Amino acid sequence: MELQFLGTGAGMPSKQRNTSALVVKLMQERGTFWLFDCGEATQHQMLHTTLKPRKLEKIFITHMHGDHIYGLPGLLGSRSFLDGKEPLTIYGPTGIQEWILTTLRLSKTYLQYKVNFVELNEGIIFEDEQFIVEAKLLHHVIPCFGFRVSQKPLPPQLLIEKALQLGVPKGPLLAQLKNGKDVLLENGQTVLSHDVTAQAEEGFSLAILGDTRFCQASIDLSRDVDIVIHEATFDAGTEDLAKPYGHSTITQAAQVAMESGAKHLIVQHISARFLPSHAEELRKQGLSVFPSITVAEDFAEFELKHNELKRINS
Repeated sequence: MELQFLGTGAGMPSKQRNTSALVVKLMQERGTFWLFDCGEATQHQMLHTTLKPRKLEKIFITHMHGDHIYGLPGLLGSRSFLDGKEPLTIYGPTGIQEWILTTLRLSKTYLQYKVNFVELNEGIIFEDEQFIVEAKLLHHVIPCFGFRVSQKPLPPQLLIEKALQLGVPKGPLLAQLKNGKDVLLENGQTVLSHDVTAQAEEGFSLAILGDTRFCQASIDLSRDVDIVIHEATFDAGTEDLAKPYGHSTITQAAQVAMESGAKHLIVQHISARFLPSHAEELRKQGLSVFPSITVAEDFAEFELKHNELKRINS
């Protein structure tokens, strides 16, 4: 799993930061990527990456403020022009379907693929054999959701050399062992699956939180996750300023990560009044509360491997 931030600014674009958009790359897991929020010019940001819109499988919208949705019509239309034929599912608050369909209708935009809409309630909003996605209402000035993405435990890894040494021939018996089934060889020997497979690894978990004041729902969604992605619109000591706008400070984001037992925190949705030179000072403020903090910038890309968060671009 990899993360790439396409927009990390708050409210409106600046020269340093575009509006909110985060990509969760699942190319190894399912050959697709998921997009969380889609601020203005998100598709322009994609042009500077290796992302292909036809590989976009799901879009999750936290809330209906413009800096989180104004990029949707253009991206949806371009995906159609770029031979995107696979269906797309959009998850978002009540009104997301009406807004998108009205915009497409009035602009005479016709899509060559089916869009499925899921208007959100709290609880599990998606589950298949690989992933579970849960949504909870946060505490913003309009209905706004946070998401918890959990990968289910990975299948055991076959220790193929060990299996071959025990006389298992190449072919379907190896697959049976990998799938947890013991096998009987032609010589009458039984090879046990647990003898030739490594212990199954736990999947990764993310909490991706929309705009919010400090609240219990953020902590609940973030419980023991590998990475919390939280807004930090304001700096430390400005809680009274942040609260009326439904936003958080860097130290409040760090408090969520600490109280939830998360392993890593990445903050985004940074106010335009903070320049790139301020990022390290913001990080230091958060470090006073939580020990593993990164202040994301546009195009920052990260990989999670063996519980370690690694920056994979400069």
